[in-house]
Amino acid sequence: MYYLCTLKINIIHLQKMAAYIFPGQGAQFPGMGKELYENSSSAKSLFDKADEILGFNITKLMFEGTEEDLKETKVTQPCVFLHSVISVLALGGDFKPEVTAGHSLGEFSALTAAGALSFEDGLRLVSKRAEAMQKCCENQVSSMAAVLGLEDSVIEQTCEKVTSEGDIVVAANYNCPGQVVISGTETGVDKASKLLEEAGAKRVVKLQVSGAFHSPLMEPAKAELEKAIAATEFHTPVCPVFQNVDALPETNPEVIKANLIKQLTSPVRWTKTIQNIIAQGVSEFIECGPGNVLQGLMRKIDRSVKSSHLAQ
Repeated sequence: MYYLCTLKINIIHLQKMAAYIFPGQGAQFPGMGKELYENSSSAKSLFDKADEILGFNITKLMFEGTEEDLKETKVTQPCVFLHSVISVLALGGDFKPEVTAGHSLGEFSALTAAGALSFEDGLRLVSKRAEAMQKCCENQVSSMAAVLGLEDSVIEQTCEKVTSEGDIVVAANYNCPGQVVISGTETGVDKASKLLEEAGAKRVVKLQVSGAFHSPLMEPAKAELEKAIAATEFHTPVCPVFQNVDALPETNPEVIKANLIKQLTSPVRWTKTIQNIIAQGVSEFIECGPGNVLQGLMRKIDRSVKSSHLAQ
């Protein structure tokens, strides 16, 4: 389905290595991070620092909040980021990443884990991103839906048809073979969903999200994030980080910044990302953060590759 850009990928050689992967929004759950906080002094210190940086008790929301409390985008994203990043930073010198990647929001976790961003700057950017996306969600009625059991090309053509007729809907997340998430105006997603069911989709499931992520409707948020990224210091990461917009490894801070900005309105090419990492000889994927969504996608992308969750 996808082809590798060997000119760029072959500059790194990942033989018998493990890739650390980080989840995005939707992986949150009540009580997330509490066990980590209670069992690691270094994790506790980072959680406490997060409360200071954000100016409110986000750890209380993580440890005691309900599912409903954790659903709001401006809360969800910092929570998932904190759980993901602190889980690896708490390992100290035992954490020596050789390659990282993250799904959507998880890309910020992957970059922070790889040293491209400091913990403080990573959290501030994620918070800014979440607030900007929340504003877009409140200003435009929009939605997303997961399409199961159809070829990517059929989904793309259907989205183009609906968009050409006046609504906005695009392929937003290429999660695994046979699973693509579409995103756009509510009417656009509804129209596309009906057409995709008629085209033979096994299921089309409306997602419980607050807006149309990774679509043109996030353009105002993109402008806000661009300003925040321009004012943030990025470093050369200690290992290649595969980015969402092109599914390729990157270590150049300026390119990383540009790709992060594009990411808000571009699709997450997760299937291709995993395929590209595997093509380099990586034989194990370790999910870091709440939930095990990415392990589930891994099994659908390539069952021959080992996947596990970082022990908390």
